[in-house]
Amino acid sequence: MPDPIPPRSAYLHIPFCHRRCFYCDFAVVPLGDRAGKEAGPGSASIQDYLGLLHQEIAAAPAGPPLSTVYIGGGTPSLLLPIQIEDLLTALRRQFGFQPGAEITLEMDPASFDRERLEAVLDAGVNRISLGGQSFDDAVLAELGRRHRRADLLQACNWMNQAHASGQLRSWSLDLIQNLPNQTLAQWDGQLDQALASGAPHLSIYDLSVEPGTVFARLAERDQLPLPEEDLAVELLERTSSRLAAAGLSRYEISNHARPGHASRHNRVYWSGGGWWGFGMGATSAPWGERQARPRTREGYRAWLAASPDDATAGQGMPADDRLLVGLRRREGVDLSELDVDEAARASLERRWAPFLEDGLLQRRAGRWQLRDPDGMSLSNRVMLEVVLWWEELSGL
Repeated sequence: MPDPIPPRSAYLHIPFCHRRCFYCDFAVVPLGDRAGKEAGPGSASIQDYLGLLHQEIAAAPAGPPLSTVYIGGGTPSLLLPIQIEDLLTALRRQFGFQPGAEITLEMDPASFDRERLEAVLDAGVNRISLGGQSFDDAVLAELGRRHRRADLLQACNWMNQAHASGQLRSWSLDLIQNLPNQTLAQWDGQLDQALASGAPHLSIYDLSVEPGTVFARLAERDQLPLPEEDLAVELLERTSSRLAAAGLSRYEISNHARPGHASRHNRVYWSGGGWWGFGMGATSAPWGERQARPRTREGYRAWLAASPDDATAGQGMPADDRLLVGLRRREGVDLSELDVDEAARASLERRWAPFLEDGLLQRRAGRWQLRDPDGMSLSNRVMLEVVLWWEELSGL
């Protein structure tokens, strides 16, 4: 197996947010609805954390110039534009940026205004991921979101203006499907508004009920009426067909883009490439081997003090991980690229054979791909066989 390619991407985790949404199990630090202003609530906590983040970046070994940077959270748009600029300066000092590097910032509606957006773009950001989640005020309230439909529409308008002026290279809108009590007609209405928003990239995520969340507690009490499986599949298929008809190509299970607007950073994750990860709760895989940082500020501070080193070249991403992330992409996977013997490849092909017959998988030019929409809608069935195959191969 060839040596892992040196990483050319970096993820920075900003854990602060106004409030924890009811579905969220990310490593976040809620600061209250008045946070986000200079010297406002939580500003000292943010500044202290940024000091730790700068420390970790400065301790990383120099590497090739970065082609993508993604600042996620949390709500990174709570940072002041100068704080974002300082982080990008630190990355540029440590690694450098390739010409035309994609630099993405997650922003929540109602966490910024037009002036703040322009300042963020002046700081070096050229792509925005807008956390809309829904255009329905009642749904937003049920999700525990702070913004409302009017805030989202205004934010979309600002994005389009910045994109048209050349200030913003691209932007993406996030929506969640398979929500409690969601119907096909309601979801069609959401897709109507998403397409009308002008977003050249849409990330459509299935609701995942994670342990410890408000939604998990509701589910335990049978108070979370999620769509039945048949309706869930129908919602996924409707998403795929409608977005494709509108000119947005599905290049990964959850991501759809117009030509030239696919997220280069997302493709690093799903291609099995390496990346740097910085910050509390962040996962890095600079040489293909993943390492997660502690999910609390105290744990992260102690981890930094122990002088962690995840820059040692390893053997690359394990075969099961390469398959699980590779299958999410439209391009699929080539089993000949896996670091396993022929018998192991043949065993996996036998497990996948029924999915070829059922039309969930297809094989083109030696690559196994999930068919769209059926295979991508029912991808868990195919991926379960990967897990079982790897457990059998590993003797678990």
